Amino acid sequence: MNVSSILKVKGKSVATAGPEDTLEAIAKRLAERRIGAIVIVEEGGQVAGIISERDIIRALSQNGSGALVLPVGEVMTKDVMTCNETSTIDQMMAVMTQGRFRHVPVVQDGALVGIVSIGDVVKHHIAEVEMEVTAMRDYLATG
Repeated sequence: MNVSSILKVKGKSVATAGPEDTLEAIAKRLAERRIGAIVIVEEGGQVAGIISERDIIRALSQNGSGALVLPVGEVMTKDVMTCNETSTIDQMMAVMTQGRFRHVPVVQDGALVGIVSIGDVVKHHIAEVEMEVTAMRDYLATG
């Protein structure tokens, strides 16, 4: 199973914002949509960074409430790990665990085409394991 199969189920909608948006506006969008991260894109649509709840907490701890008026471009994670639709679920689990992050933008041919979360990856991994167990039981029952 790969990232493409995850996107087929969850869709390719991605919450995005520009680097000039304030941290306060980003925090409100995260809360309204009940999501954990927003991809920051440049005018050409290329990924410039990602801002997560953790990034916001870090900015608030360093700058106090004054952080809320900062442009997100100043506090976002700029070194973004991305994947493509052919990345496997096992690869995604390893990358997310090693990098200690929960959201990975999906980029295909330079364009943002989706986002996967650790929850998406775990959900599909469990489904994959359940299918394997069922297939093994069927094999053993007929063997």
